[in-house]
Amino acid sequence: MMRGLPTQIASLRRSAWRPRVEEVESAAAVSKFGGRPYLLPGEAWPTCQHCGQIMPLLLQLNFAELPPALRDEFGEGLLQLFYCVNADAGCEDACEAFSPFSEGKLTRIITPDGEPATLEPADAAAIFPARRILGWDECDDYPNWDEASALGVEYTEDDARRLSDDGFPRPGDKLSGWPYWVQGIEYPRCRLCD
Repeated sequence: MMRGLPTQIASLRRSAWRPRVEEVESAAAVSKFGGRPYLLPGEAWPTCQHCGQIMPLLLQLNFAELPPALRDEFGEGLLQLFYCVNADAGCEDACEAFSPFSEGKLTRIITPDGEPATLEPADAAAIFPARRILGWDECDDYPNWDEASALGVEYTEDDARRLSDDGFPRPGDKLSGWPYWVQGIEYPRCRLCD
């Protein structure tokens, strides 16, 4: 915890976890960035709903490998995120793939069942280099001034500068903590319950 913060700002502290990674490939049901996904036996590699090309795996998280404080938050299985990078078809723009619930990506939770399918995509260049997540390092995280203000906590100019200079909210890859917004607060709303 940062020392000397006003109590109202200190109360916004959340834990975040940064991944420790190594470059190694495995199709197994492990946590990783990129590489070959765990695919169920007989399953085809996921393709883009817009252009039909395979979508590279961006992230695969095995919930059993999460930090102990987060394991009970999500249940069991693998969270997988695939994202189309076909610039020729303009999938990112045409599908507004950056928006939640749009085409051009697939987010799913599956339950591993036996040995993964051994499947090579037609375009091996579409696979991002694999980085296996070996573990997680806990760190403090605080919101940016805009998010704090939306929660009723106003940063002074000095507090805002100090938090920003110390790297809050934490940028880069992390689990939990506060979002590192690029353009402003944009939490997606659930299509079922809003």
